[in-house]
Amino acid sequence: MSTASRFDNMGPSDVLTVVAFWLGALLPLAYLPVILTGLNSTTRLGLFLALLVLHVVALVVGHEYPRTRQRAAR
Repeated sequence: MSTASRFDNMGPSDVLTVVAFWLGALLPLAYLPVILTGLNSTTRLGLFLALLVLHVVALVVGHEYPRTRQRAAR
């Protein structure tokens, strides 16, 4: 099955779940430069906290990704 036809079977909520899953998986990579440059200002601390909140939201929304893949494969 090609990638295009796999995504054709997905609804908007399924696509959101896939995007959220991968965002949740890859977002911790964005923590590293923020932490390495230091959290010594309000702006950097706010950026880190915003990334943390976004990560939690992505994990909650994307937690059903394996089931979404199974539905799309049918």
